[in-house]
Amino acid sequence: MDPAHSSLSPYRHRGFRHYLIAQTCSSLSFQIISLAVSWQLYAMTHSAFMLGMIGLMQFLPSVLLALPAGHMADQYNRKKLILIGQSLELAAVIGLIALPLLSELTTPALLGLVALFSIAKAVEGPANTSLLPALLPTTLLSKGMAANQVFREAMVIAGPMLGGLLYVYSPEAAYGVAAGCYLIALIMTATLHYTPIAVTRLPMTMKNLFAGLHFIFDRKDVLGVISLDLFAVLLGGVTALLPIFAHDVLNTGPWGLGALRAAPSVGALITGVWISRHVFTRHTGLIMFGSVAGFGVATLVFALSHHLVLSLIALVALGGFDMVSMVIRGAMVQLDTPDAMRGRVNAVNSIFINTSNQFGEFETGVLASMVGAVPASVIGGVGTLCVVVLWMKMFPTLRRRQQLAPTLHDER
Repeated sequence: MDPAHSSLSPYRHRGFRHYLIAQTCSSLSFQIISLAVSWQLYAMTHSAFMLGMIGLMQFLPSVLLALPAGHMADQYNRKKLILIGQSLELAAVIGLIALPLLSELTTPALLGLVALFSIAKAVEGPANTSLLPALLPTTLLSKGMAANQVFREAMVIAGPMLGGLLYVYSPEAAYGVAAGCYLIALIMTATLHYTPIAVTRLPMTMKNLFAGLHFIFDRKDVLGVISLDLFAVLLGGVTALLPIFAHDVLNTGPWGLGALRAAPSVGALITGVWISRHVFTRHTGLIMFGSVAGFGVATLVFALSHHLVLSLIALVALGGFDMVSMVIRGAMVQLDTPDAMRGRVNAVNSIFINTSNQFGEFETGVLASMVGAVPASVIGGVGTLCVVVLWMKMFPTLRRRQQLAPTLHDER
């Protein structure tokens, strides 16, 4: 390959193309399955608590296996770990298709397959993230990461809508398309050229596993920005309740649920394109707090809306505010962390993210089962606004922070 041409675009690298196709197909499958499982479980049980259980089944493996999986990704062949994860995910999808044909798809069986799917994702995740830098020159890495994120967000938008349309025909149709996409992902990953780097095997000691956590608690701005996003999404997340709002509040069907699931990603994608063309140079801390407050207000609007269009607008705004806070949080964590600590700090950060997203769905489902979906969402929105006010007082250096990168005036 001509070096001059290879520097123009990451798409000229065969390994990256295979990786991108595999990731895109995997993301599309995950979104289809997420919608189909949530709608099917609610149709079977009409229980907000059971919708919350989906979040719990996703949360436990992602948190319990995160640090060991990260350690394995640094010690073993990452391509093989990805193939193991994708194979287990394909097996779980086949189970969703086969069980109703062989006997009966019960609630415990459905949740068990969700758990298997989540275990596979936990095993695959760190290896997946760590593989990309080995497929591209350093000069093209940022372009490759951006391209991967764009395709991922596109699948988050298209997946739920496609899943809703397929589910109208039958659940098996949705799961069948998802299985086909996973098969393509497996083939692309298996044919991807990757040579693992020889490493010195390190023991999985408690000190090495938890060094990142100690670092975060020693850095006020890092602790503040991570915990702010954690509690805001933990309290204000409404994703788990979307089937209830679609079915009982907005009186729509699977296609409407697909639109509701896709709406936050539309907001995130639009906002992400804008952020990629602008730089946060002033009042970054206040922008962070403002975006989380906007997330809370959007949650309240969605909770009180009885019109599909207004609900979609609220979710688009919610996704946009969440993208702003996510970008600022991610940049601050990376820039405030020395390179030698980034892997362990990012592993802990992923646990915080999974806690807010997945355990938040469980918490919201439990609360909705006690007080109802609308009151639970209102409580979440108000709680998010209260967290913003409290965190502004608890972390004054974060509130006064001007730039993403730390300066001599920042408290370290």
